[in-house]
Amino acid sequence: MTTLSDSLKADIHFIESMNSCMNCGVCTAICPSAEFYNYDPRIIVDTVQRNDDEVLETLLKSDTIWYCGECMSCKTRCPRCNTPGGIIMALRKLSQEKGWFTESEKGRQQFALKRVLGNNILAYGYCVTPDIVKPEMHPEQGPIWEWIYHHRDEVYEKVHSNYHRSGAGALRQVDDESLNELRQIFEVTGGNEFMAKIETYSIQKAEEMGMDSESYFLHTYMDNNGQHGGK
Repeated sequence: MTTLSDSLKADIHFIESMNSCMNCGVCTAICPSAEFYNYDPRIIVDTVQRNDDEVLETLLKSDTIWYCGECMSCKTRCPRCNTPGGIIMALRKLSQEKGWFTESEKGRQQFALKRVLGNNILAYGYCVTPDIVKPEMHPEQGPIWEWIYHHRDEVYEKVHSNYHRSGAGALRQVDDESLNELRQIFEVTGGNEFMAKIETYSIQKAEEMGMDSESYFLHTYMDNNGQHGGK
C-alpha cells in the first residue's frame, strides 16, 4: 500500500526540493507569507520529514499549504539548498489528487482558479485579459481600474496594443492553430484530466455545502473568514 509520504516523495518537486533540512528557520525568517499568514515553512518541512501520514493528511486538508506565494525566497537563503516552496508544490498536488483541497477555505479557491484562469487559457490562450477583470468582482482595483475597464478599447489603442485583433502585438487574439496546439499540450500532459478532477471534487463539495455551482464559485472567489492572519 502506497502511503501519503511515499506519494509525496515520488513527486519531482519534492525530490528536487528536499535535501537535508536541519530546521534552522532561515526560510521562515525570509518568507513574506510568514509575516502575514499563519504560515511557517520551517514547520512545513519538519512535518513532512516525520513520515507521519496522519499528520500529513491534516496538513493536506488545511489552509496552510495555500499561503505560500511561491516567490522562492526560501531557496535563496537555505544553507543546505532545500526549497520549501517546491515542497509546497508537491503538497498542493497531492491535496488536489486526493480531493482534500476542498476541506479548507483557501484550498477551495482552486475551483475559482480553474473556472477562470484554466478555462480562459484553453478558450483564449490567456490566463487573464482586461475584459474579465470586472470591477464588481475586483473592488481592490479601485476607481482608476473601473474607468479603464469601461474605456479599455480606447486605452489599449493609445498604448499601441493589438487588443482582441489578429496579428502581432500585446493582447492580440490568439490564432486557432496556436490554440489547438495549446489544447493538445494540455491533453497529452494530463492537464485536462487534472482540471477535470478540480471540477469534480469542487462540485461534490458544493453539494455537501448545499450550494449550486455558481454560489460555490462566488464563495471560493469572495469569502474570507478572517482567520488567516499572522501571529
